[in-house]
Amino acid sequence: MPLLQAERDALLKPLATVTGIVERRHTLPILSNVLIRKQGDSLAFTGTDLEIQIASEQSEGFSGEDFAITVSAKKLSDILRAIPDRAVVTFEDNEGRLTLKAGKSRFQLQTLPAGDFPTLAVDNNLRATIRMPQGQLKALLGRVQFAMAHQDIRYYLNGLFFVTDGNLLKLVATDGHRLSFASAELDASFDKNEVILPRKTILELYKLLAESDDEVTIDIASNQVRFAFGNIVIHSKVVDGKFPDYQRVIPQNNDKFLKIERQTLLSALQRAAILSNEKFRGVRLVLTDNTIRILCNNNEQEEAQEEVEIDYTGAPLDIGFNIQYLLDVLTNLQVETLDFVFGDVTSSVLVNIPDNEHFKYIVMPMRI
Repeated sequence: MPLLQAERDALLKPLATVTGIVERRHTLPILSNVLIRKQGDSLAFTGTDLEIQIASEQSEGFSGEDFAITVSAKKLSDILRAIPDRAVVTFEDNEGRLTLKAGKSRFQLQTLPAGDFPTLAVDNNLRATIRMPQGQLKALLGRVQFAMAHQDIRYYLNGLFFVTDGNLLKLVATDGHRLSFASAELDASFDKNEVILPRKTILELYKLLAESDDEVTIDIASNQVRFAFGNIVIHSKVVDGKFPDYQRVIPQNNDKFLKIERQTLLSALQRAAILSNEKFRGVRLVLTDNTIRILCNNNEQEEAQEEVEIDYTGAPLDIGFNIQYLLDVLTNLQVETLDFVFGDVTSSVLVNIPDNEHFKYIVMPMRI
C-alpha cells in the first residue's frame, strides 16, 4: 500500500504555500526540504528557514497511511508542476528514498528523517490576540511594505514595526530615507505591544493573505508572532532591536499644500523617470501658481520635462527627491487623490490621503 495517494493539485497547492521561504542552498541540507506529515485526516506541509515557519494543511483529496518525511522542496515542486493536471500521484517509501509515481512517470527522491526537521518552538506566552479580516491586513501591509529597508546594516530597518496601541493596529516601515505609516481601528482594545517583523515574513504574509473578509488571527508573544488564516499558519521570530521613533520624523510645520490626482502625477513621473540618472534617480519638482513641473536628466545630458496643472497658490518651490520613492507610494495606493504637504527645500514632504488620518508617507529631499 502506498504512503500516500492524492490528486496533483491537492499536493501542489499546500506545497506552493510553504516553498517561498525554503532556502535552496543552505549549510543545513534539511532546510532545503519540506516536512510532509500525514496524521489521520490531516496532510500538512511545513517549511522553515529557522526565522520563519509556514505550515499548510489539507483535509481532503488524499488517502494513505500516517507518515512523516522530508524531501527537497524545489525538486518536489518542479516534478508536481510538470505532471498533468488532475493526475493521481502516489508516494512510496523505498529504503530512505521517496518513490513518486504519476501515470507512467516515476521519480526517486532522497529523503532526510522527519525527526531532524527543525520546527520552531512555539511561544505560548501571548501578549495579545488580534482578529481582523484578511483583506484589511493585506491592504495595510500594501501601504507600508515597500518602504522597508533591504539588506541595511541597521538590521532593525529590514522589517516592519508592528504596534498595538489601544484600539489601533499601527504598521511602520522605513529605510532611513522615507517612511510609511498605516493604521487601522480594531474591534478590541490592547495594551501597547511593539515588535519588528522580518522583511521576509512580511513579503510572504502579503503574498498569502486573501483579499477577503475571512478572518486572520494574530497572536503576539514576546519573541514571535503567529498568523493563522484559512489552512495556513505562519510563525515568525521577531527582530531584536529598537525601531526609530517614527513620530519625530513626521513634519509638523509644512505649509505648502498641494492636492493632486494620483494617476495623473504617477503617469507624469513614470514618463520623466525614463531619462532619470540610473544611479541617483533624482527628480526636480518645481511648484509655481497652479503648475508643477517635473524635471529629470541623466549623465548623457538628456532631459525630460513634464508639466501638470494643479490647484496650488502657495509660495514657489524647487525641490529634489529620489523619483523611485515617489513612484512607490503612487503605485501602491489605490486612491483617486493625494495631498502633498511641502515645507522648504530642506524639509521632508508629507503625503496624505485626503480626510484619512490612518496613512502618512514621508520622503526626505535630495540635493540635485
